[in-house]
Amino acid sequence: MRSKFDEQLKMLNNEMIIMSSMIEKAIKDAIDALFTQNVEKARQIMKDDELVDQEQKKIENICFQLLIQQQPVARDLRTITAAMKMVTDMERIGDQAADISELTIIMADSPYLVKEDNIQRMALETMTMLIHAVEAYVEHDMCKAREVIEHDDIVDDLFVKVKSDLIEVMQSNTDYEEHAADLLMVNKYLERIGDHATNIAEWVIFSLDDHIQGNN
Repeated sequence: MRSKFDEQLKMLNNEMIIMSSMIEKAIKDAIDALFTQNVEKARQIMKDDELVDQEQKKIENICFQLLIQQQPVARDLRTITAAMKMVTDMERIGDQAADISELTIIMADSPYLVKEDNIQRMALETMTMLIHAVEAYVEHDMCKAREVIEHDDIVDDLFVKVKSDLIEVMQSNTDYEEHAADLLMVNKYLERIGDHATNIAEWVIFSLDDHIQGNN
């Protein structure tokens, strides 16, 4: 019975990695589409968000089967609970990649008057956080999870820099205000993605920390 349970847990881990890869690609493609003003790619990202939703349901079904068919011990129960919470954050990251793509379509006909570097770096840092958070879950690595949480400070600093750059552009070019406001929303979505990656890392710590669970 335990071997079957372990096999299903392995399946759960594999699906978590698949979903992580899907939303990592969605973020990368969303930023690429944004700065190449590629409307077709942006539309495809929005369409593919449905696949992320389907993957979330698949993972949730595996978790429910593990809970119903097996009798997980405390550590296993925390692992399953964490997975269910994590996929909610992962699904929201997918939504935000779609939201960025929607703004890309809106802004497609206007030139960008702001440096891309900080926004692109911000996207890269959030992807790094996401990848490491899921790795921490699969590898049962609490140290890596804590590093993800600390890494969010880098994303927050970049958020402030991008916001400052955009406000400066808005003040110097009033015709660009609406466009810059849309980019401010992109900036906000990336910050939220970092927050969701932090949430994922916190759930990893919950799943691994016996002391915390014992006090609840």
